[in-house]
Amino acid sequence: MEQDRRQILPYHLQWFAKDGPGGEKTEPATAKKLREAREDGKVAKSKELTAAFDLIVMFLMLKIFVSTIGDGFLQIFYYVYNLIPDFIGINAMDVSTYAVMSFFSPVNIQMLKIVAPFFIFGFAVTLLVNILQVGWKVSTKPMQPKLDRFNPVNGMKRIISKDSVFELFKSLIKIALILYIAYTAIKDHENDLFILYDIPLNQAIALCGDVIIGAGLKISLVYLVVGIADFIYQKYRFNEEMKMTKQEVKDEYKNTEGNPEVKGRQRQRMREASRRRMMQDVPKADVVITNPTHLAVAIKYEPEVHKAPVVLAKGEDYLAQKIREAARENHIEIVENKPLARMLYANVEIGNEIPPELYQAVAEILAMVYNMRQ
Repeated sequence: MEQDRRQILPYHLQWFAKDGPGGEKTEPATAKKLREAREDGKVAKSKELTAAFDLIVMFLMLKIFVSTIGDGFLQIFYYVYNLIPDFIGINAMDVSTYAVMSFFSPVNIQMLKIVAPFFIFGFAVTLLVNILQVGWKVSTKPMQPKLDRFNPVNGMKRIISKDSVFELFKSLIKIALILYIAYTAIKDHENDLFILYDIPLNQAIALCGDVIIGAGLKISLVYLVVGIADFIYQKYRFNEEMKMTKQEVKDEYKNTEGNPEVKGRQRQRMREASRRRMMQDVPKADVVITNPTHLAVAIKYEPEVHKAPVVLAKGEDYLAQKIREAARENHIEIVENKPLARMLYANVEIGNEIPPELYQAVAEILAMVYNMRQ
């Protein structure tokens, strides 16, 4: 009879786990990981949402100040047009850079006055929308150079990835929406555009401005919807990327809070040290009030130090037995009073004075103990 031969291969269960050691990332990110990601510049924000608000503000400003902007450009045109005879009468050899700059410096100042509000409002809106998305925290880490960014392999991975495909798909949708809205906006005014040659220049400019601003506002509102959807997706994607495995959560807890077993041993040692100090104070007590076997509370009253009696030690079961033994060894009176023992044990911590509602009951016991001593 042939013996059944089997080959046994050693394996580790983590080989079959998802997302590396520790299993699948199912746990929400901890506050520490989110804080570190924020410091590294990794946040959930949508550039599309910021761009949408910028477009809305820009076209609203154009709609409100279109007449002022038109007057400004007309003044620039008249100024430059009036300078043409002066340039024609000047010899080309006599024209210098300073002369040209002096001629056109008023033009530059006027142009700056026209475009400055757009830059100021655009910067303010961009800053405000970003703060509303991710909060205010300045970080310089994203600007620090990293060698892996110059790695062509990593660059190809970023280009050919599901994120790049999603961004391409999103861009195609945006272009299609913009083209469709622009086409419908112009088509609605096609009859007006055919009469541009028959109307005065100012009316023609105003008509073109109305068409452009109307189409721009419609595009901006659609872009805002795209931006909100993109922000929701970026939030979801960020939360998924920040998720941790159970092992990562445990490791982080150990690194920040310490090993639970070590902390448990430390707390045990601290309790033992506190218990030893408490037992050393039992011989100083005036009386020990018991339950009689389950609870024991040691009381000390020093009028020159405290306004009321102080609990020096307390314990239940085994510790109560030790307190009674220490009291007998040091000839301290042990008084049985079940209600008072329960009240003192439950409501007064070691080293604290007893509450006023227990003054009379404790005073009677202390008076009895002092009489017995005398």
